[in-house]
Amino acid sequence: MIRRVVTLQSNNPKSKTVQTHDPARVLKPALRLIILLFFGAGCTAEKQDRNSPKEETAARSTLDRVTAGSPARKTMRLFTEQPARVEAFEQTPIQSKISGYIESVHCDIGDAVSKGQLLIRIRAPEYQNQWEQKLAIVGQAESEIKQAEANLLAARAAANSAMAMVVQAQASIARAQADYARWDSENQRMKQLVSRGSVTAKLAEETTSQFQAADAVRQEATASVESARARQQQSEADVVTAEADVDAAKAKLRVVQAELQQAQTMLTYTELNSPFDGYVTSRHVDSGHYVHPGNADKSVPLLTIANLSKVRVFVQVPESEAPWVDAGFNDAAQGDIATILASVLPRGGLQGRVARTSLQIDPQSRSLTAEIDVDNRDLKLLPGAYVTARILLEERSDALTLPTTAIVQNAGKTVCCIIKDGRVEHCPIELGLRAGEDVQILSGLNGDETVVLTRANSLQPGQMVEVVAKK
Repeated sequence: MIRRVVTLQSNNPKSKTVQTHDPARVLKPALRLIILLFFGAGCTAEKQDRNSPKEETAARSTLDRVTAGSPARKTMRLFTEQPARVEAFEQTPIQSKISGYIESVHCDIGDAVSKGQLLIRIRAPEYQNQWEQKLAIVGQAESEIKQAEANLLAARAAANSAMAMVVQAQASIARAQADYARWDSENQRMKQLVSRGSVTAKLAEETTSQFQAADAVRQEATASVESARARQQQSEADVVTAEADVDAAKAKLRVVQAELQQAQTMLTYTELNSPFDGYVTSRHVDSGHYVHPGNADKSVPLLTIANLSKVRVFVQVPESEAPWVDAGFNDAAQGDIATILASVLPRGGLQGRVARTSLQIDPQSRSLTAEIDVDNRDLKLLPGAYVTARILLEERSDALTLPTTAIVQNAGKTVCCIIKDGRVEHCPIELGLRAGEDVQILSGLNGDETVVLTRANSLQPGQMVEVVAKK
């Protein structure tokens, strides 16, 4: 048995501490305290259990308030605004093709020049001398052609004469052949008469002599024909030679004419002219300077001419926006409208169009180079200046739109939240152009729906909401 000491405090001041050994008497107050604590905790838990369903019901009765409205119809415009640089539409460094001394300079920096205007004259007399020499050689070649053509005429005349002699010789041989035949017949007749004793032998001998003479004439005529034909062939060969001489003389003339043209071309390099209408933007030469043939990589140009009546504005369009850029190329009116903005320009800037692009993304900057042609006749834009280019990439009128906050990506699908009978429903949609905070709706909505415009990602299908009209 456990022995415990319990001290009982009496209200009587004379009471004394009593030591006892009764366990039951000692445990009664402790058990009473434990029982009170147990039942008190049970009542509290039961009270809390009764209150939980009420709080839950109150929480469920609270609705989300959402801003909703109908999709808006508007004109959508997609812009890109990028820093840009200005360059002259055309710019040419003027350099010398030949060596020589500067004789005169006819313009200065800032001067307006027109196409073909004389800018610089170079003194190089050796090119003048070469040209005069080639000119004389051309005259000599032309004379040689005339001489060759005269020889050709003579050769053709000789050929015609030889042909006539052949004809004449052929006529002679015909006559000689006829005489030969007559005297041959007469000679045979005389021989028969002599054999019969009708004529004397002397008369027969005379006839034989005539026959032999006719035969000789016939042979001579035959030889004459052969000789005439030989002379004809020689004359024809002379004609061919004369024709070749004429062709050679003409070819020589073409060669010297080309050399004369080359000398003339070199002579023109003594005068440097403006290639187009523009302005002198740099000058590095004075009269008396000795100049060498220019090297575009190392030499400083004598002058620089720039066409500033129209300028090119170069813009680097980011890769994400590059597919939207439309260039005019051969038809400038088809390019995207662009506005050039700068502090030196009037309010609203200058208008131009995208004339051309590089048609490729630069691997380093990941951007597309676009060129905008801008009318600059009042010289507001100067080459080398940095400006801002604002390009209208796309414009769609009467487009059905929603704000980006109304778009939800759900399980790989694009939806928006529409309200029906106070509950949220997901409606699949197809998106189009995105411009700023607006997105074009291509399909899925007709414009009459009530669509949650903000915090759409936080709502679930079937959730009850309270609609607050869009302000």
